[in-house]
Amino acid sequence: MECKIVFQPEGKRGSFPKGTTILEAAREVGVDIEAICGGKLVCGKCMVVIEQGADNLSPMVEDEKRLLEKRLAKKSIKENYRLACVTKFYGDLVVYVPEESRGGEQVILKEGVELPVSIDPVVKKYYVELSKPSLKDDLGDFERLMKVLKEDYGFENLSIDYEALKKMPDVFREADWKVTVSIWNDREIIDVEAGFSVEDSYGLAIDIGTTTVVGYLTNLRDGKVVAVDSMMNPQVSFGEDVMSRITYAMQYEDGLEKLNQKIIEGINQIIKNVCEKAKIKPEQISEVTIVGNTGMHHIFLKINPKHIAIAPYIPALHASIDIKARDLGLNIAKGGYVHVLPIEAGWVGADNVAVLIATEPYKQDEMWLIIDIGTNGEIVLGNKERLISCSAAAGPALEGAHIKFGMRAATGAIERIRINPETFEPRYKTIGNTKPRGICGSGIIDIASELYRVGIVKKNGRFNLNIDTERVREVNGIPEYVIAWKDETAIGQDITITQQDVREIQLAKGAMCAGAQILMQEIGVKSVDRVIIAGAFGNYIDKISALIIGLVPEVSVDKIESVGNAAGVGARIALISKEKREEANKIARKVEHIKLAVHPRFEKEFSMAMYFPHMDRKRYPRHEEILKLRGEEVV
Repeated sequence: MECKIVFQPEGKRGSFPKGTTILEAAREVGVDIEAICGGKLVCGKCMVVIEQGADNLSPMVEDEKRLLEKRLAKKSIKENYRLACVTKFYGDLVVYVPEESRGGEQVILKEGVELPVSIDPVVKKYYVELSKPSLKDDLGDFERLMKVLKEDYGFENLSIDYEALKKMPDVFREADWKVTVSIWNDREIIDVEAGFSVEDSYGLAIDIGTTTVVGYLTNLRDGKVVAVDSMMNPQVSFGEDVMSRITYAMQYEDGLEKLNQKIIEGINQIIKNVCEKAKIKPEQISEVTIVGNTGMHHIFLKINPKHIAIAPYIPALHASIDIKARDLGLNIAKGGYVHVLPIEAGWVGADNVAVLIATEPYKQDEMWLIIDIGTNGEIVLGNKERLISCSAAAGPALEGAHIKFGMRAATGAIERIRINPETFEPRYKTIGNTKPRGICGSGIIDIASELYRVGIVKKNGRFNLNIDTERVREVNGIPEYVIAWKDETAIGQDITITQQDVREIQLAKGAMCAGAQILMQEIGVKSVDRVIIAGAFGNYIDKISALIIGLVPEVSVDKIESVGNAAGVGARIALISKEKREEANKIARKVEHIKLAVHPRFEKEFSMAMYFPHMDRKRYPRHEEILKLRGEEVV
């Protein structure tokens, strides 16, 4: 027995078995509903309105009621609001997805730092002309090919891919024994093509982020990027953060299968898109490189991620690995390989290794601090003498989760905010210059900085309720600041930042700051020479705002550098350079890993780092100067 469900205002619909949740149905028909906590009844952002069929729903549970009351404030629960993640339907249903619950088109950063690299790809093409067989010369086709490859290029003991072997006899004869062979890693023939086709060979570098996936189609001959494509990570419907997805894989028998299938489908779509842009065929892509955090790494390889979610957080392997693309379900050349970069340790994954080979702190005299700010913040400190790293569980607050009006960096997200210190009136800028729907990561850093700078929030994070402005108020005993009144928003509600939101920001920034401080103590330095912020989120952060709240150690503003999607750059470098692949494996093993969770000073450092900018102001001696750097520049 199936029930029909219609999602408004898009009008998408489908039929599903009784007992399906509204969120599960939305995923199947392609309706993007925010589900940041992955259905764990934490965020309450998957709120929908039941227009028809309210009697066909599962009863409301207490946690659902609590979250709805928190989300709706003055609105009534009687208006048929429900949470899509837990509400099951047993009859026909019409659901309206309100503006604040809709996922938008994510703004995805594709650019990154550029690094000169000598072109030496793992896959290379070689043209050969073979003698024709005869009754007197009955050498086998493969042996005939190997004889010429040894004579012309010095190759010995090559193997041949099964798919290449199957096509080889026909290609040889159709091409009149003049062919081009693709050889992987000087060890295996992975393709045979008719005639002379050594000019261009293609590879694809993929950065699998928790939120976004970016692919760079690269010409292996000259290293140039010929097409780029990106998308939201299709696993996002199973939870915004990686731990939600791992929990899903653990709770459901087919959970890992579904998560893996989603990312493989997503990458295949990227392959299709970049090939259309470059006007080539997918089978012309001979290799793919992959980077991602440890969770994304395991899910991509369909390795049970359960064991990296519990102490001592041991991954299935540290080293890089090469796997046939067809074994993973990727649609490139049949004999092509996928190269997955190594993992450093625990949750410091292959994406961080990619950042390291793109920025090369291990070649510097200066002391560099490299941070990738995200749900799982990765931090590396050091220079050519020593490198140490840690993973800081910052949580998803800085990416919009657990923030009442937090959202992804999509159209309508407030991305810049300034508050007048005399009137306490805000000015803000939204992505797309439209009416605001919520606030994204860069705006979250800005608002925390501004509330503290103008005195609305104290250094301990608590609201100062003596501020003379109607924008500071209490709702149900909870202090908040009104960023945008309801008549100027796209959601018909006041967009606010609450005391709980500030606390979530403190927790996130405290984890990152404490991680950096512990690494500095381990190496024995009180300051760093340069702060490198990697990742799409870091690229949009206002440097002064980050300094004001103490998200990064105190340095001159000009010593803070955003390097964009350095993980993607590292993946591209590994695609075109054997040397860099070897370097990646060496560096991954060279970096010393500090486990913050069991570090004896972490709790103390974390509690001090919760303050703006820090409880120990001696660590931020130039803080007053930094505060004065913030003018009322146009946003």
